[in-house]
Amino acid sequence: MEREEPRPDTGDPVALFGAYLRFYRETAIAKVTALSPEDQRTSRLPSGWTPLELLLHLAHMERRWFHWNFEGEEIEAPWGDRRDGRWYVAPDVAADDVAAALREAGEHTDAVLASHELDEWSQPPADYPGPQAPLGWICFHVLQEYARHVGHLDIAVELAGGPTGE
Repeated sequence: MEREEPRPDTGDPVALFGAYLRFYRETAIAKVTALSPEDQRTSRLPSGWTPLELLLHLAHMERRWFHWNFEGEEIEAPWGDRRDGRWYVAPDVAADDVAAALREAGEHTDAVLASHELDEWSQPPADYPGPQAPLGWICFHVLQEYARHVGHLDIAVELAGGPTGE
């Protein structure tokens, strides 16, 4: 996939949210897949998370906000990025599998943005553990989570000897 920061030729918030989410999604994928499979599953941080675990977390996080919270859909394994209170990726799950799941989540997000207004409120099911919120707030929240975690990946990938920068 092509990965380029959105150009400053629009002030349309929907277009900007979609473009920046795609940019950060592809940046996260590029950072993790630049590492060897061993380095994708190795933590160099005191907290113990691995680059591949963070990538899977992003896929689940995006699904939780747009499918589960905004659309009120029941989703399979909403916390499938966790085991025993921390991020987890099963040994038989490869980076390409996680990248595909993340891109699939992104395609759904693009569809939500194309068919809803930013001031439309979410309709989470009663068992959703977070707040009801307008789509614009959800977009800001998901965007900040991507930006923060791509920054974390910058450090983890550099410590693993991988490429730096965007």
